[in-house]
Amino acid sequence: MNKKYILITALYSVMLLAGSCKKDLLNPISKTTIASDNAFDTPSRIENQALSLYGSLKHGNLYGGRYVVYGNLRGEDFINETSNLVTASDVWSMNVANSTTSVKTLWSQGYLTINRCNVFIDGMNAKGAAVVGAPATAKYIAEARLVRALTYYSLLQVFSRPYTDGNGSKPGLPLRLTGITSPGSSDLLRSTVDQIYTQVLEDLNFAETNLALTNTSGTTNNNVTRAHRNTAIALKTRVYLSMGKYAEVITEANKIVPAVAPFKATSGVPNEMQSDLASVFKTYITAESIFSLPMTTSASPLDYPGTQNSLASYFYFTGSVAGTTEYSLNPSGIIANTQWKATDKRRALVFNKADGKKFIAKYTTPSPYTDWVPVIRWSEVLLNLAEARVRSTNSIDAQALLLINAVRQRSDATTVIAPVSVTAFTDALLLERRIEFLGEGLRGPDLTRLLLTIPAKGSAPSKGPTESGYIWPISSDELSLNKLMTDN
Repeated sequence: MNKKYILITALYSVMLLAGSCKKDLLNPISKTTIASDNAFDTPSRIENQALSLYGSLKHGNLYGGRYVVYGNLRGEDFINETSNLVTASDVWSMNVANSTTSVKTLWSQGYLTINRCNVFIDGMNAKGAAVVGAPATAKYIAEARLVRALTYYSLLQVFSRPYTDGNGSKPGLPLRLTGITSPGSSDLLRSTVDQIYTQVLEDLNFAETNLALTNTSGTTNNNVTRAHRNTAIALKTRVYLSMGKYAEVITEANKIVPAVAPFKATSGVPNEMQSDLASVFKTYITAESIFSLPMTTSASPLDYPGTQNSLASYFYFTGSVAGTTEYSLNPSGIIANTQWKATDKRRALVFNKADGKKFIAKYTTPSPYTDWVPVIRWSEVLLNLAEARVRSTNSIDAQALLLINAVRQRSDATTVIAPVSVTAFTDALLLERRIEFLGEGLRGPDLTRLLLTIPAKGSAPSKGPTESGYIWPISSDELSLNKLMTDN
């Protein structure tokens, strides 16, 4: 992914996107771009364009930084230190507006990424088979559709009502499935939440069918940094969990998760948990990392998220070496929970400052902040399956107990989770997710998928599921460009 990307001139000249599409002046043609008519003429051009889709996903305004940041800040486990609007203090305080930078840039980069996927898919359908053959074309399209699916899913978590509020009947997003390479395509009604989820699952099903079982070609990193079959299946467990479709979570997870320990993937890439969670955030290329977004020091093209987008600059502190001390851990949040024992090895991923404040130490690389961003890990698949088994049967499920204890005992061998009721079990599952994925952006979506109140923290108020601000307003750029768009 750190090769120099070949860019489609039409895409970059038109899609500078302050909204989902923009009717502005065209840029001058760059000497480093390839004309759209020739962009799919050689295997190397196709390969570099495929890599550029991942590059767009990992942009600092999307999954390379800000989307994960916002998922953390919308939960209750962080305290704002700077009151800086540039670094999302309004997100933390649950007070964003249509014109807020966080709203506009997340929407913009999300739809820019979606459009890049659409342009690539269109080009591959037109020319791919003749250049790289039908099987390779299907695989490339599968990668694009997985990136598109993940982007649509991510935007849903912020800009649309949770699926469980009306079974997906509420307004979702504009559903764009063909590439925009010229002005005049801005107007589009919002599809329902269910229609967007249906497309996300269609994309992921296509990806599962057409991606390789393992990425054996290229570098050994490709089983982490590029999509394979298990990536699509793992993401489907997340998507179905967000929809409250627990039987489907079980069906998907059972494709790769064995019934009993050791819980190592039964097919495809041999995904499994590492003995020490810290290794996932230090060596990056692990069997636990189903899909991560790599960062390097390359400056052309920019291959790291930038200071005010990077996870380390938001959540880590080591004096003048790294981090800008934007968000410390809430002393009344998960770190205060007595069920998270001091001997739990995950406590080593918390940095204790001399003044008593605590910070996440999962992302610790100093400027230019090249920590890899975890998108989905094997432990999430295990906990997704455990939660689905309990909620689908409303009972204390034997396999679910094995799964949640496998995650807990990886880091805390002295504890056995043995809830005495279904309520206690679901509480234990959510607690385990807060501990295991602290700082990985899952807390906000976990709260909203279950229509739970977003708790107060510090000076930030709580937000109930019926209150304004529980989901974000639509970008003012989209509202101005798309005459058919409606606000939340």
